Amino acid sequence: MRFDILTLFPGMFFGPFDESIIKRAKDKQLIDISLHNIRDWATDRHQTADDAPYGGGAGMVMKAAPLAASIDSIKSLHPSSTVILTSPHGRLLTHAVACELAEKPGLIIVCGRYEGIDERIRSIYAEDDISLGDFVLSGGEIAAMAIVDSVSRLIPGVLGSNESAEYDSFGDGLLEYPHYTRPPEFNGLTVPDALLSGHHEQIRKWRRKESLRKTRALRPDLLSKVTLTREDRKMLTEIEQEEACVTK
Repeated sequence: MRFDILTLFPGMFFGPFDESIIKRAKDKQLIDISLHNIRDWATDRHQTADDAPYGGGAGMVMKAAPLAASIDSIKSLHPSSTVILTSPHGRLLTHAVACELAEKPGLIIVCGRYEGIDERIRSIYAEDDISLGDFVLSGGEIAAMAIVDSVSRLIPGVLGSNESAEYDSFGDGLLEYPHYTRPPEFNGLTVPDALLSGHHEQIRKWRRKESLRKTRALRPDLLSKVTLTREDRKMLTEIEQEEACVTK
């Protein structure tokens, strides 16, 4: 899969994209990430990419012309790629959205900065708008990193044989179960017996129940969005009874 990132600050990506899973995916040529400096398409001697907003107000706005030229240039080389704006106006980046984007042949991610981009760019080019949440960032670069990371994990071959996106938090609509490793006892806390049993069905049931327990405690809204099996509903009843006993 191909990622083209349009940004005013390409240097921000060098560390995050040169480590761990993303680096391995690039080395195996499972993904291709290209960084493009929007200023390279500015036509004045100072490579100006922003200007004061019409109507006054604080901050600057990213100019339409350099953005349009940069998008046109990349789109001409990769016409099947989808143009995405990183923007607080966009839909929230969720696991479901990442799965949807992973089906695309390529993404052209435009990183907003300052007060935002000239709205005409959104009107002409945007095929999708993505937001990380209801908070303010200095620019869209961190959002672009999150998009690349979350989407790349879903591409076949990116995760190793001992890793699986299927069991990550939100992979099945729930939060992931707790994890433990050696030693079996640490500071008086022990690993649950089920995980030490070597019994695969017992381990599966423990993990599913703890996934439901964690989701119920931290993100109960998710329970209404997933299809619960009869076993799931039984486990939730048991969790409620266990918690009721603790509070007595």
